[in-house]
Amino acid sequence: MEAEELKGKVALVTGSAQGIGKEIVRKLAKFGARVVATDKNIEKLQMLKEELQSKGLDVTVYEIDVSNYKEVNKKVDLVEEQIGPIEILINVAGILKMDTIESIREKDWNDIFSVNSTGVFNVSQAVSKKMILRQGGNIVTIGSNAAHVPRVSMAAYAASKAAATMFTKCLGLELAKHNIRCNLVSPGSTDTEMQWSLWDSDKGAETVIQGTPENFKVGIPLKKIAKPSDIANAVLFLISSQASHITMNDMCVDGGATLGA
Repeated sequence: MEAEELKGKVALVTGSAQGIGKEIVRKLAKFGARVVATDKNIEKLQMLKEELQSKGLDVTVYEIDVSNYKEVNKKVDLVEEQIGPIEILINVAGILKMDTIESIREKDWNDIFSVNSTGVFNVSQAVSKKMILRQGGNIVTIGSNAAHVPRVSMAAYAASKAAATMFTKCLGLELAKHNIRCNLVSPGSTDTEMQWSLWDSDKGAETVIQGTPENFKVGIPLKKIAKPSDIANAVLFLISSQASHITMNDMCVDGGATLGA
């Protein structure tokens, strides 16, 4: 990416309070974007704001529940009025609850879809309406390699990410005529709070790398877990001019864990 390519552009990032979203905010701000960091956790957002502003970087924070249609549209209008036209949208907000299909509660299923799928729709629709008027923009959704292969005890999460994946591709198809590119980055196991919550011992990372054959889950061929920056770098590529002819693409960043599926 050229050093000045993002300078002054307004970039809205959901799920910014931790993990991948937080790292994406840092990267965008470092490259000179005017970043709007959003999340339900306003306390962590404020800490991120203070960190970045202490370095002279441009970041504004808004508390947003992506599952709330009316709130999303109201906040998107507010961002455009107070900060400027949104040229970049990164959908990161997501939740994970593990359980087998026979045991998962209806509420958990609905909660997962309300954020991981409906949330992507809510924000993408609200922002893309603005982008269409300006005939240009960039949207990247953070998917998951769990949308590529079945996972034990992850049916709700995998299905919600698969829905978000196909939605983003359909969005890209419809918006191509408006010069708006829509792509996905699908991480595998990444060194974040969400990943740590799945570990029941200090050997969690080692187990993930080696795989669990009893759960039909292969290991990671590259023998390492991704860093949040690995995912953020993929996002930066997709919104850059180097990817100007790429849309409706799903870039799987998982060290080969899904064997290219």
